[in-house]
Amino acid sequence: MKKAYYLSSCSTCDRILKEVKDHHFQLQDIKFDAITEEQIDQMYQFTNSYEALFSKRARKYKSMGLKYQNLKEEDFKNLILEEYTFLKRPVFIVDHEIFVGNSKKTIDALKKCLENE
Repeated sequence: MKKAYYLSSCSTCDRILKEVKDHHFQLQDIKFDAITEEQIDQMYQFTNSYEALFSKRARKYKSMGLKYQNLKEEDFKNLILEEYTFLKRPVFIVDHEIFVGNSKKTIDALKKCLENE
């Protein structure tokens, strides 16, 4: 299975998707097709952490004062389900591996994984 969770209005997501376009991912634009609890739980199975899936760079993170709260794993999960911008993106699932975020290290690991198919 190859799946990508992304935001179509995000230029970084678009750039990364273009870099891996030859690998035919099933795409889900999280703004228009919300992440389900089943999907976030599947991502959790790979990371063992909802916090690892959570974007602390989202504008609402600061505006809601979340920076100053002691958030627990369940809080991170619920926030992602309530507000799509809280998912650290893009998220790629390739078979039994997950790649979360847009750091160079993460994208290089994704590309290496795709080369080995």
